[in-house]
Amino acid sequence: MEPAEVKQLVESGIADSEVTVSSDGSHFDVSVVSAAFDGLSMVAKQQLVYASLGDKITSGEIHAINIKTYTPEEWKSASKLQIS
Repeated sequence: MEPAEVKQLVESGIADSEVTVSSDGSHFDVSVVSAAFDGLSMVAKQQLVYASLGDKITSGEIHAINIKTYTPEEWKSASKLQIS
């Protein structure tokens, strides 16, 4: 699976999201910024991302994934600190 495919799946699953994906083959690093995360716990945010990837994780197409989630406000703070 290509990073662009992962990006498209997450963007389709989480409305108005900004998604960045990098990969070394089967391991993916995914950063998602979305207002949909407002008021959610870290676990709930990650569950939204996992849900958007659905069977790609359970089938093993995506072997490992590292997820970072941010609300737009959290992203403003994180980007000032140069955290991605």
